Amino acid sequence: MSFFLGPVSGALVAGGVYYGFSTMMQNRTAKHRTDLHNLSVLLTDTSASAIASAPVPAVLRIQHRPFVSMMKSQWNAQVEILFRSIGDLNQSAITWSKRSLYGEHPEQKKD
Repeated sequence: MSFFLGPVSGALVAGGVYYGFSTMMQNRTAKHRTDLHNLSVLLTDTSASAIASAPVPAVLRIQHRPFVSMMKSQWNAQVEILFRSIGDLNQSAITWSKRSLYGEHPEQKKD
């Protein structure tokens, strides 16, 4: 009897697991089907278009602030001047150090 008890209990467990998964998939499929139907009706119905309307375009959401734009452009101009002057100072330091270490450059000698 114990020879049949193992396979039978295994078959019962496997059948229960199969039935559980099968029922779960059927229920979820039915729920997805009704949800998709409701969404398609909502999208195709013209009276419900206000419910599913698109957001306002980004162009309309931008607020133009002339004072802030002017301040940003002035700030950027001053930062650009600062970085250019630092670059010029760096180049002049390089030129001075080369002149100090190696003397006049051949391009700078006057004939």
